[in-house]
Amino acid sequence: MNIILILTLLAVLVAEFVNGWTDAPNAITTVVSTKVMTPRQAVIMAVILNILGTLSGTAVAYTIGKGIVDISAVTPVIILIAMISLILWSSVAAKFGIPTSESHALVAGLTGAVLYTAGPHALIASGWLKVAYGLMASVILGFGISWLISKLIILISPLFTGKQSYVVYGRLQIFSSMFMAYNHGLNDGQKFIGIFAMALVVGNILPQFAVPVWVIILCSVIMGIGTSIGGWKIIKKVGMEMANLKPWQGFASETGASITILLASLFGIPLSTTHTINSAIMGSAGAQGLKKVNWHIVGNIVVVWLLTFPGCALIAYILTWLVRIIFKV
Repeated sequence: MNIILILTLLAVLVAEFVNGWTDAPNAITTVVSTKVMTPRQAVIMAVILNILGTLSGTAVAYTIGKGIVDISAVTPVIILIAMISLILWSSVAAKFGIPTSESHALVAGLTGAVLYTAGPHALIASGWLKVAYGLMASVILGFGISWLISKLIILISPLFTGKQSYVVYGRLQIFSSMFMAYNHGLNDGQKFIGIFAMALVVGNILPQFAVPVWVIILCSVIMGIGTSIGGWKIIKKVGMEMANLKPWQGFASETGASITILLASLFGIPLSTTHTINSAIMGSAGAQGLKKVNWHIVGNIVVVWLLTFPGCALIAYILTWLVRIIFKV
């Protein structure tokens, strides 16, 4: 195993760690902001359920590993550059408390590097169609399902006193946050497993694309360690500043997001869990009226979302160009 491949595999693991670190809020933002669970309890829960989710399927891993770009056009250097662009983008955004999509950063970084070395013919249309489906599902279904659940809760709210409502939905929110953490692992965790397996193929360690059990376990544990650190700035911005959530809204948003992610995962569709949970939070808060959402913060988040694809692709493209010039590879 040569040094470039070793560095590439290490970079994938660092990216998986960053994924767990910056995406931890996807699973625990609402349950922490509503004070149903303490941060420590929420992180432990998220780590365990993220790992279980990652171990539960490989459909998304196969889409990422062999369905986005032609694997024959990929080298360890290209994967290494894609991981560097993702790590840079996500880490800087996290410093400012802005939730980013590691899914989109991953796809964009890989695409930018491949575009420079092989051109647009190396992109696989069917895989990109799945990415487009995921983008639409994360926003439309995430918002819509959460909004409908919230409206139903508002409709039956006269059946409970304020105290009863807090107790009932507080307990339900524990289960919905567990469901969310599991589905985060099932979709987001799979993406880096797919990239790790791709690196093993292009590095001639595996004869053809496959997802060994040891790769699943390694990547899931690394993501779990990242999750244990948590992105507290993101939790504060999304769960407390973007919308002041109550337990019933936390339950609605987590349930809506989880249903959306589960459906996507079953069909091997890689979507952004970040986009999904944030859209779901907007749906649950917006069910009481648009003024319940801090649209200034939403605007800042959306700008970063829109810039992720071109931003990470451009970083990867430039890095590939520099590497080609400097190292003649």
